[in-house]
Amino acid sequence: MTDNIAISVRDVSKKYRLFATPRHRLLEALHPFRKQYHKEFWALRNITFDLAKGRTLGIVGRNGSGKSSLLQILCAVLRPSMGEVTTEGRISALLELGAAFNPQFTGRDNVIFQGQLMGISNREMDSRMAQVEAFADIGEFIDQPVKTYSSGMFVRLAFAAAINVDPDILIVDEALAVGDAKFQRKCFQKFTDFQKAGKTIVLVTHSTELVTRHCDVALLLQEGAALAYGDPNDVCNQYNELLFGQALNGAEADTSGPARTSLTSPEPEMDNELDRFLKTTPEKDRCPTRRTYNRTERRFGSARARIIDYLVVRGGDFDPVIVRSGDTVDIYVKACYEKEVAAPTFGINVKTVDGVVVYGNSSVVSNLPIPPATAGEIRVFKFTLKLSLHSGHWFLGLGIGDRTTGETEMLDGRYDLIHFIVDEDAPFDGLADLQMSLSVVSRMSVPG
Repeated sequence: MTDNIAISVRDVSKKYRLFATPRHRLLEALHPFRKQYHKEFWALRNITFDLAKGRTLGIVGRNGSGKSSLLQILCAVLRPSMGEVTTEGRISALLELGAAFNPQFTGRDNVIFQGQLMGISNREMDSRMAQVEAFADIGEFIDQPVKTYSSGMFVRLAFAAAINVDPDILIVDEALAVGDAKFQRKCFQKFTDFQKAGKTIVLVTHSTELVTRHCDVALLLQEGAALAYGDPNDVCNQYNELLFGQALNGAEADTSGPARTSLTSPEPEMDNELDRFLKTTPEKDRCPTRRTYNRTERRFGSARARIIDYLVVRGGDFDPVIVRSGDTVDIYVKACYEKEVAAPTFGINVKTVDGVVVYGNSSVVSNLPIPPATAGEIRVFKFTLKLSLHSGHWFLGLGIGDRTTGETEMLDGRYDLIHFIVDEDAPFDGLADLQMSLSVVSRMSVPG
């Protein structure tokens, strides 16, 4: 390994033995002819890369792709089944925060003990204790048993103990967003300070925004194999294609062709996807065939009407997964009314990853009158939105209802139905652009 390389990984693989029951594990251990009762599961296969000193590596991948196993091998918590890992310098890992803490010990004792596990002397830990206390900000509880801590106090101290030991290599597994909002901001500031100090960082996250913004290089894992390694933007684009492609490949697509087109006319000639959407009606729910479909959507309603398809249109692009902040999109929604509905309504909302609704509207709020729907009728509604949103992942929900009684009865609510990404940074802070105007009203001189 050359002098400028902090981490060198060569053909690393990790195999686990999976037993159906504890009895099978015992039978294999005691069998005189070493009969195999387990199944082999390869969490990692032939991973190879070099990370230079002072660089930040972002690792992305779907759940179960091997990210956590790789981090544990880098930290020497796990040994690889095959291959070799070489590191240069002291490593601090933010994996399972506080895993080594003894609930009977005080916070101070646990911090010192964790330093000893990392090979740091008591004298050095004593010199760093003031930094740990200031960062954790738990006051006099630092000298109380950890078992008396709240969950928030616990993770604050665990993070502070791991981050304030001046490591050469920092390894982080989704641990930057701990504690309340102010503490999270402090964590990200510490992360930035480490980068400015020339530390080597390995970060596992599901946030492509975090990777493209803060990482110098990225690694994409899928089923234990390295699919891509290099420029963060290129790797994250491949990750998004992999992530959104699962919805299309795993969905039960409607391959039977259109069941109904027009009640009187023959099959129309269709120029593009929008024409096809407007002029045909599928027998099955076609939403799962869309690239932007979210398989973990939540759905409820009386089912007197059903949302059977949608289409997102941005200019000449149909069903785009990635959009830019400020783009205007048209969202077409197709609903099938199973029974007569006297006062139909429809609505939409936009949410963040953690479920914060940043916008919602409906035909009721907009005072848009809608004629009654008859049984068997197909209707298409259209929403036009200017996506003045910050970069990141966003979810869009759709719903149709009935206000015959004066209260809205949900006929079909599909929450978080659409998942899209705003890829480029917007020229504002916060979640959404409120179209602020700024001007100087007056200027005056102070007397005297």
